[in-house]
Amino acid sequence: MQDFFQKNNKKGRALFREIERASDGLVYISETDAPVQAFSGRPTYTLTREIILEQTKGKAGDPVEEVSFDAFFDRLTAIKDWFGARERARAEKFLSLQKLLKENLRQPKVYRIGKIQIEIYAVGIDKDGYLMGVKTKAVET
Repeated sequence: MQDFFQKNNKKGRALFREIERASDGLVYISETDAPVQAFSGRPTYTLTREIILEQTKGKAGDPVEEVSFDAFFDRLTAIKDWFGARERARAEKFLSLQKLLKENLRQPKVYRIGKIQIEIYAVGIDKDGYLMGVKTKAVET
């Protein structure tokens, strides 16, 4: 998908690079830790479970859960009293990523695909109509 995007969405490359920078070094913590990575797909006019499965090469029978964009980031951006400098910096970096995505993408949503080993996509549609955002993984038993 990156090849399709790079060839066809020249205007969106700058936003994609911003998302890469904003997500660089971020880790999504679950039963295993996974990097948060920039993601781009093909043009779309809306976001649905079917479209997200198609653009992420999921299977028709894969369970897909749509999660509120803000609710997903709430857990990642909340700063707790007991946080040290590292935890505070991670929460602030997730907050910057959330803000970047919200300001530049229409229909921001989060999709969780699968059971136990879950692929997570926090995505929306950029100004040129391309699917864009970030992806990561979680393990939940």
